[in-house]
Amino acid sequence: MRLLWELLVLHSVLLCLADDSSLHGPVFLQEPNSLIFPLDSEEKKVKLSCEVKGNPRPTIGWKLNGSSIDVGMDYRYSLLEGSLLINNPNKSQDAGTYQCVATNPFGTIVSREAKLQFAYLENFKTRSRSTVSVRQGQGMVLLCGPPPHSGELTYAWIFNEYPSFVQQDSRRFVSQETGNLYIAKVESSDAGNYTCVVTNTVTNSRVLGPPTPLVLRNDGVMGEYEPKIEVQFPETVPSAKGTTVKLECFALGNPVPTISWRRADGKQLPRKARRHRSSGLLEIPNFQQEDAGLYECVAENVRGRNVARGQLTFYAQPSWTQRISDVRAAIEERVSWECRASGRPKPSYRWLKDGEPLLPQGRVQLEQGSLSIANVSLSDAGMYQCVAENRHGVIFASAELSVIAIGPDFSKTLLKKITLVKVGGEVIIECKPKASPRPTYSWKKGKDILRENERITVLEDGSLRIVNVTKSDAGSYTCVATNHFGTASSTGSLLVKDPTRVMVSPFSMDVTVGESIVLPCQVSHDHSLDIVFTWTFNGHLIDFEKDGDHFERVGGDSAGDLMIRSIQLKHAGKYVCMVQTSVDKLSAAADLIVRGPPGPPEAVTIDEVTDTTAQLSWRPGADNHSPITMYVVQARTPFSVGWQAVSTVPEVIDGRTFTATVVGLNPWVEYEFRVVAANLIGIGEPSSPSEKRRTEEALPEVTPANVSGGGGSKSELVITWETVPEELQNGGGFGYVVAFRPLGTVSWMQTVVASPDAARYVFRNESLPPFSPYEVKVGVYNNKGEGSFSPVTVVYSAEEEPTRAPTTVLARSLSASDVEVSWAPPWENQHKGRIQGYEVRCWRHGEKEENAKRIRTVGNQTSTRVSNLRGNALYHLAVRAYNTAGTGPSSAAVNVTTKKPPPSQPPGNIVWNSSDSKIILNWDQVKALDNESEVRGYKVLYRWNRQGSTSVIETNKTSVELSLPFEEDYIIEIKPFSDGGDGSSSEQIRIPKISNAYARGSGSSTSSACTLSALSTIMISLTARSSL
Repeated sequence: MRLLWELLVLHSVLLCLADDSSLHGPVFLQEPNSLIFPLDSEEKKVKLSCEVKGNPRPTIGWKLNGSSIDVGMDYRYSLLEGSLLINNPNKSQDAGTYQCVATNPFGTIVSREAKLQFAYLENFKTRSRSTVSVRQGQGMVLLCGPPPHSGELTYAWIFNEYPSFVQQDSRRFVSQETGNLYIAKVESSDAGNYTCVVTNTVTNSRVLGPPTPLVLRNDGVMGEYEPKIEVQFPETVPSAKGTTVKLECFALGNPVPTISWRRADGKQLPRKARRHRSSGLLEIPNFQQEDAGLYECVAENVRGRNVARGQLTFYAQPSWTQRISDVRAAIEERVSWECRASGRPKPSYRWLKDGEPLLPQGRVQLEQGSLSIANVSLSDAGMYQCVAENRHGVIFASAELSVIAIGPDFSKTLLKKITLVKVGGEVIIECKPKASPRPTYSWKKGKDILRENERITVLEDGSLRIVNVTKSDAGSYTCVATNHFGTASSTGSLLVKDPTRVMVSPFSMDVTVGESIVLPCQVSHDHSLDIVFTWTFNGHLIDFEKDGDHFERVGGDSAGDLMIRSIQLKHAGKYVCMVQTSVDKLSAAADLIVRGPPGPPEAVTIDEVTDTTAQLSWRPGADNHSPITMYVVQARTPFSVGWQAVSTVPEVIDGRTFTATVVGLNPWVEYEFRVVAANLIGIGEPSSPSEKRRTEEALPEVTPANVSGGGGSKSELVITWETVPEELQNGGGFGYVVAFRPLGTVSWMQTVVASPDAARYVFRNESLPPFSPYEVKVGVYNNKGEGSFSPVTVVYSAEEEPTRAPTTVLARSLSASDVEVSWAPPWENQHKGRIQGYEVRCWRHGEKEENAKRIRTVGNQTSTRVSNLRGNALYHLAVRAYNTAGTGPSSAAVNVTTKKPPPSQPPGNIVWNSSDSKIILNWDQVKALDNESEVRGYKVLYRWNRQGSTSVIETNKTSVELSLPFEEDYIIEIKPFSDGGDGSSSEQIRIPKISNAYARGSGSSTSSACTLSALSTIMISLTARSSL
């Protein structure tokens, strides 16, 4: 017997050593689904799907109603890759519950249950039905009585002939539960033949019942009566989670009853609920627990009401909330599984092993969804299934139990080759061989058995623990593991190193913003070990790449000093230097206090305001380790440019004062305030602004500036001023008081201008003398009362336009495009007013005078030039005086003819030559055309090539001699002139530097320049006369 048991163990060991991913028990990839097969289907074949994986490949069988199906004994059965095919299915033989069974050497599992049902619809048995006779106004029910069937049915009724179907409305209702037709109140149009149409939704087959004649009785009309509910849902309606629940309710009555729905518990109907047609059908889609409750259907008319009630109860098929998973257990270990499922009612549990019921006995304990097996043995290996079920469904969850039996094996878990530890430290050398059952452990140092003592302990998992390590603990260590199936060992070395010690620790410092410091961190360590320095700031590792602007690691191999450059307030806090080697880790810390300008004050509050003051209070902000010495108050208004410092009482606010009165404010202006703190280090950030508050109103103090006026139309006195800015109006309801009186009189006339934006007032009076002096002043007022007036100034009333025309108007032509006109002022003016200037009008003969060119002069000027005219053209000119009231009468027009245009041809054939520092220019004479002015001479225009200004020389000859002892390039142009003005200019001529005694050229010279001795002036000698 012992030998047989050992062989079984050996077989199990070999099995367990196989690759976990290649060998495993069966797992369902697809399980069969319930289906309804139409008996009249042309396919005549049913397929129940089942797909399984496993290694070795599982074999598949099937059960029908708990009994195994012998596929080979019935030709109608066949397997297609695990799926069951049933040919020519038979309702009596094949209907039932099917399960797929999968088996390989690791065990057996069964699938969920799949029901096979057959759908059919037979014909109605009777050929005819009796006539139904009713009174008009009476309610009526026509019974359908569907024939034998299987599968869901739908119902409709034909009225008289197909395809005239009965349309459901508030008066007619077809129950989809019974198929009956209900007419709440019969009308004369309802008489006829009715046929029930039954449709099987699975087979799509349809049968028609025998027609039922409906006739009206002639013994009177049915009177009114209260509703009678004929279609009523059950008292209890079990409803599955997620399904659509349909409740039917319909009543007969006269008048036709109305149907309404409600919940008896007072809750609102679900928002997702839908009412159909006459409200005789209530649908609740996606039914959930909160939809359960007592529902009422209310039918009512003028004769009364009736109520039907029914309880919707919630149920749900089981659904997994916790599945079981595969377990690999060592022999003699304890195995536990737990599965959990939700459902309504609460599911019960049972367990299967290899497809057969598992019962509690001895080592196997079952409690609801929990399974535990103590001291597992090889016989416990296999496939386990947890089954959760209630009366609405069954679900299966599968898992494999693999039992491992193996001797100790270090092949994948060797002892660490080298373990490092410091003197005085603690070390654990792990020993974790693969073994089943769990082995016993022993240790050797070198070749000697290691004995446990107060420093050396073998832990429960086999690991060796040594505390307070000394140099003598160094050496090789061997772990020996033993169980029933063998012994194995593994060896590793322990190296003992000197500990790391901090020689210079960082120390706490007190610095000012902007300074730079070094926090030292220097150690002594075993130089055979690599050492790593890291720093943390307030618990966060410093990233020297990201924060390189401020942080830098400095020092040698045994130093990890931290340099902090340009310290900011944010750098205050705790700094920790951490030093790590492969055997130890230690740290040293220091606190850095950073002194800087104060933080912003807090909670700036306006406690009280008057017309010119505001009482403020605030809380101090952080002093940043330097006492606050003073506070400054700043204000902002809609009219200020940013924040401005304001005067306060006390004038200087020390660092211990947290209130102040702001003075010198403008009345009726919206202010907000902020406070800035300062200490010996600097000025801090300002506080957040206070709320906005408006100062109180006060009498206006500022009067309008630049009061003046004058002008305007006849009989007007125009008074103008600059408006008072809004911030100086001191209150609402601001306006102006305009006062005026004739110069030399006593009484003032006053008027009120209510707009604060007004800058002008016009007083009109037909008796107002023109151009008369008035004393004028402008005052101000607001809601608080009147302020003062501006200083008195003198303003003249509107003047009259001039009444006389200018005299002695003369005009002469200056050129082809310009004429000069002059005149004398009008004789003694009898009107009240001034002449501000003159307007000259000029128009060409043949054009309209109203389109004349207008030129205005200012003041006493009595001549002007009119330009941009046509040459050799007759023009008319007239002059009139003007002032602010308008223009006066025009003078008599004078005539002038412009001179002929200047020559249009430029001088040609220009030749130049140089001799003895002289330049001689020659050109052909220009001949004027018949319509052009005769040439009176020529203008020679010259300039240095690099000089901006041009000089002009006139000559009446066709040559000119220039003395140019200067080292420069020259640009020269020549053009004729006449009485009509200047003619067309020649092209520019470039004369280069004179390089020798003799040179010549023509047109635009491009000769290269030569050097002459430089002179500071140009001497020009002309042999031409200056005039003809």
